[in-house]
Amino acid sequence: MNLNQVTLPVTDMPKAVSFYQLLGFTLIVDTPHYARFECPKGTSSFSLSLEDEKFNNGAVIYFEHPELELWVAELVDKGVEFKQLPTMEKYLWKEAILLDPSNNKIKLYWAGENRLNPPWRVT
Repeated sequence: MNLNQVTLPVTDMPKAVSFYQLLGFTLIVDTPHYARFECPKGTSSFSLSLEDEKFNNGAVIYFEHPELELWVAELVDKGVEFKQLPTMEKYLWKEAILLDPSNNKIKLYWAGENRLNPPWRVT
């Protein structure tokens, strides 16, 4: 089994599409109510779905990058605002936090070996 994609709700599709393209994702489906992106590396994708009604999305989407600090610095130079710059967390992941234009919480991170094999992994 493999995870295919995650779909995030958005309130303004053009604004959301521009935001994710600024982060470096490749737009592969573009409609007024649905957009899908391919991640720059690997085979993962994610999508956006236009919501007419007010929503509160409690999900957090994580995007992994081995050069996290460089990626975040490039995004800051492009005007992207962060709630938290890269910070080493107690669970051994370095994370930066931002919100997309629809207030979906995004974490850019690097965990290296600890992503799948943390010291407390169940055996």
